[in-house]
Amino acid sequence: MLGFLERPVVVTADINLNVVALTAVGLLSRLWQLAYPRAVVFDEVYYGQYISFYMKRIFFLDGSGPPFGHMLLALGGYLGGFDGNFLWNRIGAEYSSNVPVWSLRLLPALTGALLVPMAYQILLELGFSHCAATGAALLILIENALITQARLMLLESVLIFFNLLAVLSYLKFANSQKQRPFSLRWWFWLTLTGMACSCAVGVKYVGVFTYLLVLAVAGVHAWHLIGDRTLSHVRVLCHLLARAAALLVVPALMYLSFFYVHLTLLCRSGPHDQIMSSAFQASLEGGLARITQGQPLEVAYGSQVTLKNVFGKPVPCWLHSHQSTYPMIYENGRGSSHQQQVTCYPFKDVNNWWIVKDPGRHPLVVSSPPRPVRHGDVVQLVHGMTTRFLNTHDVAAPLSPHSQEVSCYVDYNISMPSQNLWRLDIVNRESDTEVWKTILSEVRLVHVNTSAVLKLSGAHLPDWGFRQLEVVGEKLSRGYHESMVWNVEEHRYGKSQEQKERELELHSPAQMDVSRNLSFMARFLELQWRMLTVKSDDSEHKYSSSPLDWVTLDTSIAYWLHPRTSAQIHLLGNVVIWASAGLATAVYALLFFWYLLRRRRCIRDLPEDCWLRWVLAGALCAGGWAVNYLPFFLMEKTLFLYHYLPALTFQILLLPVVLQHVADHLCRSPLLRSVFGSLVVAWYSCACHVFNTLRPLTYGDKSLSPGELRALRWKDSWDILIRKY
Repeated sequence: MLGFLERPVVVTADINLNVVALTAVGLLSRLWQLAYPRAVVFDEVYYGQYISFYMKRIFFLDGSGPPFGHMLLALGGYLGGFDGNFLWNRIGAEYSSNVPVWSLRLLPALTGALLVPMAYQILLELGFSHCAATGAALLILIENALITQARLMLLESVLIFFNLLAVLSYLKFANSQKQRPFSLRWWFWLTLTGMACSCAVGVKYVGVFTYLLVLAVAGVHAWHLIGDRTLSHVRVLCHLLARAAALLVVPALMYLSFFYVHLTLLCRSGPHDQIMSSAFQASLEGGLARITQGQPLEVAYGSQVTLKNVFGKPVPCWLHSHQSTYPMIYENGRGSSHQQQVTCYPFKDVNNWWIVKDPGRHPLVVSSPPRPVRHGDVVQLVHGMTTRFLNTHDVAAPLSPHSQEVSCYVDYNISMPSQNLWRLDIVNRESDTEVWKTILSEVRLVHVNTSAVLKLSGAHLPDWGFRQLEVVGEKLSRGYHESMVWNVEEHRYGKSQEQKERELELHSPAQMDVSRNLSFMARFLELQWRMLTVKSDDSEHKYSSSPLDWVTLDTSIAYWLHPRTSAQIHLLGNVVIWASAGLATAVYALLFFWYLLRRRRCIRDLPEDCWLRWVLAGALCAGGWAVNYLPFFLMEKTLFLYHYLPALTFQILLLPVVLQHVADHLCRSPLLRSVFGSLVVAWYSCACHVFNTLRPLTYGDKSLSPGELRALRWKDSWDILIRKY
């Protein structure tokens, strides 16, 4: 029974020393003097602000991408003991002693270092030689732009890591499919593929391009699987369901989990929550929650309310009125009603309060018990401070002549009667008897006489309107828009019938203490929509560039300049690698179409296994370059050189593929192969020389004289730099 003790326990393992060595040099290249420079470098000024928000648990909104990448950077700060107290106000600012610079930059550096062995593994899984795989890894190792981006608190290296991890995992899964389908290894690599794709999208939205590429390749393989007559129908169905679960369901659940953790961590009100709905703001600690906490839920006749426009553009604002009237004659010569102005005001103000009145009753207080207002009811809105009724009529709005003017009615005893009845339309109701609810209900106010809808036009009024935003009556025939929707943000039950007492009541805050929560899915959907639709800063940047500039490396970015010496960091690529990778892509495309045409004529230049390997390598490498590059031509946003790095990485992987193919299939004589091999070695040496030449600008650890800068000049992008010295 104890016979197994008579023999020693032996564990054997296959260790690829190439992977170990490549990992070691990758870590050395990315981690060496990682805390230098101890100053804010380029976009660290933005990501650092988000990390501080995480440390203080303050809500923020970043329209550039989902929160997973930001959370990973914040994890580095948390592990380093960062308290979030640093003013990220300018590039070049020296970090204070409480900022763990090494820890904050560690994760991007680690992911950037792991790209080196991953490139090696991808080429092996594609079926290419160890020599080609090592060549791909070395190219990733000495690419200056990839090193620069990985050594800073930025997200491109993290994005590229998950892109390559998704491709590598799928290749390992596909190779496992040939040996032992549905084994533990098979499930591991398939699930990891979906998880890596979700992480790539979670870091930046552009990660979806690689995700779609992997789905496309998986779809083609699944299509061939369906045609495999050796598999039963049940077996094929199991294969399809497994792929759907791992590549669709798992990524969706993970994506939701990123936002769940994000919203759980950021539970406090901050400077970015003004763009969110009142319900979302009220779910955060502090800020609006302190004002709205415990308000009556149901709006009743006699309620005192503030009405916020749901659209929130160009800025969040509230329905507002004041004593001033519209000018009798506008600058363009048109006349107005000269009624009291109604605007949308982007600040909290006592003139934002309105009283919901029953048209059939005189009192402006809530009865006991309160009579709730329901969908379809006709109401009047009385301005709290001036007691005038919200009104609209067939008079052109001041800045939107196709729409009706909205005013508070002033009786000038002329033939212009009051038209102040509004029908309540709750757009997010669950039934036709839905009660108007504070914060939760989104409503339209439809004018009874003209069927116009109260709408924020978004135009800024002239000085006579105090530069506030125009509110108009828009005909229903013009269609639905969020700018027509309002919600009650602040709410109290009115108690004072006399005007002077009511004015004092409006100036005082509500004193109740009941909280109201918003579900995770409601907050997720709203936050996701805001992130996708928030207007980004499209202003021109001196280092911005076009996609055509990236391919030719006709651009660079000055990331950091030492305040006292000429040491500096630039995002500048290895020109030998960039040019060769572009050439390899063109060569691959030409060879692919040449082989395809000849195969159409039933001429097989390549054995079938070599052809399939050639096609798969092109689909993943050339396809990875295309899907991560070409969409930028359609994007209306400020672009920089670093946006090209994910596409460049796939292009670099294609380069050794083309070189090996040329050596194996086009150089038929030993002499020709020998000459070609010598040229490849010389080319690698040249790439290493360029890397070493640009190393001072990659690491920023060396002061450069004007002559040295002039020697490093690449086209005209260095002119500005040289003039400084």
